Amino acid sequence: MRKIREERRPVGFSFGLAQAVKDPTPAAFATAEDVISPFTLCSNVSSTEKEKNTPTYTFPAPQPKLESQWREMEWTEEQKASLMKTISSYRPSCHEGTQARVLLLGPVGSGKSSFISSVQSVFNGRVTNRAMVGTSSTSFTKKLQSFNIHGQKGEDPTGLVLCDIVGLGGGEMTGLTLHDILSVIKGHAPEGHKFSPDQPVRSETVGYVKKPGLKDKIHCVAFVVDASKILTYPKGLSTTFRLLRKHISDLDIHQVALLTQIDQICPETAKDVTRVYKSRIIRDMMNKAGDLLGMSTSYIVPVKNYSSELDLNVNNDVLLLRAVDHILQYADLYFQDNAPQHTGPKIDLGV
Repeated sequence: MRKIREERRPVGFSFGLAQAVKDPTPAAFATAEDVISPFTLCSNVSSTEKEKNTPTYTFPAPQPKLESQWREMEWTEEQKASLMKTISSYRPSCHEGTQARVLLLGPVGSGKSSFISSVQSVFNGRVTNRAMVGTSSTSFTKKLQSFNIHGQKGEDPTGLVLCDIVGLGGGEMTGLTLHDILSVIKGHAPEGHKFSPDQPVRSETVGYVKKPGLKDKIHCVAFVVDASKILTYPKGLSTTFRLLRKHISDLDIHQVALLTQIDQICPETAKDVTRVYKSRIIRDMMNKAGDLLGMSTSYIVPVKNYSSELDLNVNNDVLLLRAVDHILQYADLYFQDNAPQHTGPKIDLGV
């Protein structure tokens, strides 16, 4: 085993054996040179995220809005009702699956927990915080949590489960590993498992699922990134995302992305969310998010989570529901790709 260099490293995101770093100061991270194993992601954040961050984005000079929407949207009560009906009635196309399990992955403060709460708020008819949202980057929850999205009052639960885990990113050498992420996706990690790099998910883990079925696995991964931080994320984050995407793609899991905090980068959209697809600023930031993730912008949708609001807004609801519908389309591809092949009953030819 080669000796680990002890000088402080710049803040960033990398894979390595976190406990092997000899100077795990909160301000430092291991780089690829300093690690023994390429399968640990350094992170100290959790699914309970910082929602009110110090502004890191300065509004650019006003730009003329586009003449027409670069994605077609209808901003009506009827569209909201139609999307809610579509989502509420969704069931996986494969009979062996009863719900689509979607894993949210992103840096601390990106809005994963807020997205879950915002989606459930739409169906509840009022703003609620079902997935608790923290106020600091070192929040108190570091476990796998699955949230069944309930339909409107009196309706059955939807066929969607949003799964939240600790965030990707910086500080102390504790948190999420690539091994653990893949264990969650494969269905081995038990519900409520608390993540720690020195205690990876393995067969001895309490509640470990040795033979996960379709209902235990993740069927789609949604990356979540903060539009107001795209330009200030550590340079190594893009490498982290691309490495994650490679391993997740090897499991034949489709991936999409959510671009949050769009109201923080575009003053016009902050005033009126229906202007989101006429905003040059947001369109340009979508392209930057695509570069960060190594992903086509056709997989990325912008959203505005509920944070300080007490009441719902129909236009914001439509934007959130379109994001959920987008996610479900890709989740269902998993069921289509993995549906059991039935060859039909054998026929006795009497020969």
